[in-house]
Amino acid sequence: GLQDKIKLVPLNLPNRPAWYKEKVYPENKVPALEHNGKIIGESLDLIKYVDSNFEGPSLLPDDPEKKKFFEELLSFVDKFVGTVFTSFKGSDHPKAAVDPVFDHLENALHKFDGPFFLGEFSLADIAYIPFIERFQIFLSEVFQYDITAGRPKLAAWIEEVNKLDPYKQTKVTDPKELVAFYKQRFLGQK
Repeated sequence: GLQDKIKLVPLNLPNRPAWYKEKVYPENKVPALEHNGKIIGESLDLIKYVDSNFEGPSLLPDDPEKKKFFEELLSFVDKFVGTVFTSFKGSDHPKAAVDPVFDHLENALHKFDGPFFLGEFSLADIAYIPFIERFQIFLSEVFQYDITAGRPKLAAWIEEVNKLDPYKQTKVTDPKELVAFYKQRFLGQK
């Protein structure tokens, strides 16, 4: 619901314009948000910032136990992403490397009642879904690895997230393009 408050500027990621690094975000990473003269650039910082600085219901429950678990989940994102990306290189099949991190997410989804990490849709789900969506596509297509096999909670979570209209607007539009990009980036294949 922030389409009228935030102007989206699409970028060609492999060929970012020089002005982006010079004028917006010196680290040259995406996404970045400029708001009230402040630049926020790390994805996890961005979701917290948007949640606390714009109108609308908070996507972080008031429950202290859920807030604590949210922070634990957030602290696992980098390990999760790093493990999966690293698994793409140097192995014929990443199963042994990625099973533990996907099992960790499966177990996390058992903590609260409901299909989402904190029971109800929250910032935790927002933090993970872009990675899980892309990893699911690539692992399935290239390695015939089903991240949901033996993980019913993760399968149900993906199904529920896919029903959310705001998420549908952000999904990968061309899975073949994603696979080709990851193959080139991680496997050196064109």
